Amino acid sequence: MVSLIEELEARESADRGRVEELEARIADLASQLEGEREVWSRLRIARETVAEVIADTSGREAAEPVAGNSGPETLTPQREPVEPEVLVVGAIMVPHWREGLSADVLPDVYRDIVEVVADSSGPMQAKQIVPRIGLPAVTGKIEGTRGKLKRLVQRGWLVEDQPGRFGRAHPTPGAKSANSQNDKGSSL
Repeated sequence: MVSLIEELEARESADRGRVEELEARIADLASQLEGEREVWSRLRIARETVAEVIADTSGREAAEPVAGNSGPETLTPQREPVEPEVLVVGAIMVPHWREGLSADVLPDVYRDIVEVVADSSGPMQAKQIVPRIGLPAVTGKIEGTRGKLKRLVQRGWLVEDQPGRFGRAHPTPGAKSANSQNDKGSSL
């Protein structure tokens, strides 16, 4: 028969093992928590910084007088403090194309896409563009690039003559347009 003291020592040993195991798991979770807090903090700071920049940009645009309206309210920027919980919508990172505007004004990945399409001999598909801008040719990257191509079409930087095939919207100086090669002098 096992004595009461031996039984208590066995239970104490088993409980000590469970406590040590839980403490090790807590230490691991605390480490993971610290990493996640760091990521969360960086994202929060990035969002707040972007919100401040957009608010500053909006303030400068509001400070410019509106044509036909010279009231004092159009000359003073409307600045309100940006709250961290405010979702800012409407920042145009890809401007609409206009005469004299170069691809240098585009964010890096959009500029790369426009340059790859401009260097091509004809329309390209997203799956052809992805490796040329340095991304792996996986479905997620191809679909993301297709979304960027569609945005560039909407903003006038590219054209989509056939579904899924993207080409230059504006010929580069000194280059013949695709339509000029087929033009036989028709009066249309």
